[in-house]
Amino acid sequence: MDETSNGETKPSGRRFLSRRTLLMVSLPLVLAVVGAGYWLDGGRYVETDNAYVEQAKTLISSDVAGRVISVEVGENQFVHKGDSLFSLDPEPYRISVASAEAALAQARLKVEQLKIGYLTATAKLSAAQETLGIRKRWLERNGDLANRGYSSQANLDQLRLSYQQAQEATTLARQEIDAAKAALGGRPSMGVDRHPEVRAAAARLDEARLDLAHTTIKAPADGIVSQTEKLNVGQHAGVGVAMLTLVETAHVWVEANLKETQLAGVKPGQHADISIDALPDVTFAAQVESIGAGTGSEFSLIPAQNATGNWVKVVQRLPVRMKLEGNDYTALRTGMSAVVSIDTGKTRWQEYFE
Repeated sequence: MDETSNGETKPSGRRFLSRRTLLMVSLPLVLAVVGAGYWLDGGRYVETDNAYVEQAKTLISSDVAGRVISVEVGENQFVHKGDSLFSLDPEPYRISVASAEAALAQARLKVEQLKIGYLTATAKLSAAQETLGIRKRWLERNGDLANRGYSSQANLDQLRLSYQQAQEATTLARQEIDAAKAALGGRPSMGVDRHPEVRAAAARLDEARLDLAHTTIKAPADGIVSQTEKLNVGQHAGVGVAMLTLVETAHVWVEANLKETQLAGVKPGQHADISIDALPDVTFAAQVESIGAGTGSEFSLIPAQNATGNWVKVVQRLPVRMKLEGNDYTALRTGMSAVVSIDTGKTRWQEYFE
């Protein structure tokens, strides 16, 4: 029985060892195959939590200088396009408008006088030419009479002098016409308001009126007013000096900073899902609008200098702009953190074997 027992147990031990060996060899292979399959089937979605909500921010400044006399908005107040934000003292600009109006009236009066002067010079030339013709005929007639002895030499000399005076008067009349024509820009028939001096005065009046209109600063778009603490009644507002900030609520996008190693399959037009940390129950649909022209370090005030001996390679990130679909962005605020998932449409298997 011992031999029989020993004979039966030895094959069982060998089978057990074979199964264990097979299991030890096959299990890693199975895990490797499953892992490889999972890895090859992945890579379709590119994700990052280095993303933020962005909204267009407009620095509101004045196109004219002046003293602030009223502030019509408060901090974080929503305004519509065209709403008044604050006003400057308009009185100096009203005076400028009145002065420009007077200058325009004076320019028109001057041109009217020039046109009258041109007409007067034209009439004087006609009269001088008529007088010249008469005295020329008198001179010719008396010249014939003098040759026949019927007229004295003194009378002939007097007629010659009169003829010369008529010639001089005609020349002066022509010069007056030329001067009047030049003053009218070479076009005596042009309308008063088309004269260069009148047009220049009208342009100065338009500029003065525009400056007056600019004393009321209005919202350029719908949005939320911020940083109004810098704006107070009585302070002086300079030209181009930012007085407050308008965050445009209708111009919203998400900027995702992707690693350069994640960009291989990312292209404009691809669909993306965006979740906002402040709104965990809401998912926003979006699409890739554009990929940045360079990394953030390339556009910094002091670009990175990599030509040094202690250089260490760091994976760079490029900004990818996401265009939100839909039009309800009222809950979003600029700077909010977001998580972005981009559907590239291709797995690693498709990328490698297509």
